[in-house]
Amino acid sequence: MTELNYQSAGVDLELYEKAMQKLPGLMQRTRTPGVMDLPGGFAGLFRLSAERKWTDPVLVSGTDGVGTKIKLAIMMQQFDTIGIDLVAMCVNDCLCLGATPLLFLDYIAMGKDNPILLEQLVTGVSDGCVRAGAALLGGETAIMPDLYADGDFDMAGFCVGAADRAELVNGKERIVAGDVLIGIPSSGFHSNGYSLIRKAVFEHAGLSVEDKIAELDCTVGEALLRPTRIYAETLTALQTSVGNQAMHGIAHITGGGLCENFERIMPSGLTAKFQRSALKVPALFSWLQGLGNIVDAEMWRVFNMGIGMVIAVPPEHVDAAVSACSTDAYPATVIGSVEETDSGDAGSASLV
Repeated sequence: MTELNYQSAGVDLELYEKAMQKLPGLMQRTRTPGVMDLPGGFAGLFRLSAERKWTDPVLVSGTDGVGTKIKLAIMMQQFDTIGIDLVAMCVNDCLCLGATPLLFLDYIAMGKDNPILLEQLVTGVSDGCVRAGAALLGGETAIMPDLYADGDFDMAGFCVGAADRAELVNGKERIVAGDVLIGIPSSGFHSNGYSLIRKAVFEHAGLSVEDKIAELDCTVGEALLRPTRIYAETLTALQTSVGNQAMHGIAHITGGGLCENFERIMPSGLTAKFQRSALKVPALFSWLQGLGNIVDAEMWRVFNMGIGMVIAVPPEHVDAAVSACSTDAYPATVIGSVEETDSGDAGSASLV
């Protein structure tokens, strides 16, 4: 009778242990003062009071994945940036409430033990945590040969941040008529709409990741795999410049596009009007639209169209806010304003 073991079922424990050996160093480079040592612990420890003196601290959490952008990484066999996307999608959501990112956890599932792949994936997560100022406190790697084919994988992330209760940025309570809307540029498609992107680029147009895009001066793969921007430094600079109370609302522009995402934080009786003339759509989005013959309405409903985050501020703080949110590569601009509607109307947003 055949003797079974874990390896015969598709899980190589020795290879798994080899993969784990590289991870402590990648976690260590993200260490912040709040991390507490717990060798061999079943969980991670974080000391909240090490970060700052809180008055009434509230924990803010977010979880997300990167969707089918993973397919692009597999097509290109480039795995050291997709972890940045993972951190960005979770951290940027927490930033919308005015939270300081504190710690991050990841979950990676794959069909077969692959130490090189795992190290590359966690390298990206580690890089993202450094950019966000969050400690990579732990994670889980699951080897599931019956669920994932060899070479396939999936990732999920979990961010925990904190804010004093009085400093929580709740647009539904803070946004008022007359507020000005500032758009902070995205770095590209970020991590949304990739099922449509892949269909347009690879099925409809028949391109490959190695093909050159003349108007963008890069390959298809380079354009599509560009990591999602992490806005932690931008929001810190904004708060330093104008103060927490001048930040009336923050929206992370992901799936659903500009209007749908900003509408989520709008109070009743108010509408956000985004000026189409102020929104300069990057060439990347125009290239995709032409390639896939995608109508305008669908583009604006699915993609960020060049704006990764929107901030609502009072008029007197506009100049300082635009300056604080701008870099040479990504200049922020005024893209709209908030107006009154009938008091009974739900909060709304539109392109005009």
